[in-house]
Amino acid sequence: MTFMIELEQEEDGRWLAEVLELPGVLTYGQTPDEATAKAQALALRVLADRLEHGETTPTLLTIRFDAA
Repeated sequence: MTFMIELEQEEDGRWLAEVLELPGVLTYGQTPDEATAKAQALALRVLADRLEHGETTPTLLTIRFDAA
């Protein structure tokens, strides 16, 4: 499973990172790396929550994050 992270710099200088395949997974950081790391962490939390609540099948997953 591959997730695309889209990065965009805001007018105030902050960086916005969004995981396109997981609606609502948006994070801000002072640098692109910080925003990306936060987005990856949040995406993993969302996936874990879905597994805990039976919203996705608990199969062996390989997760990869790519920049859009």
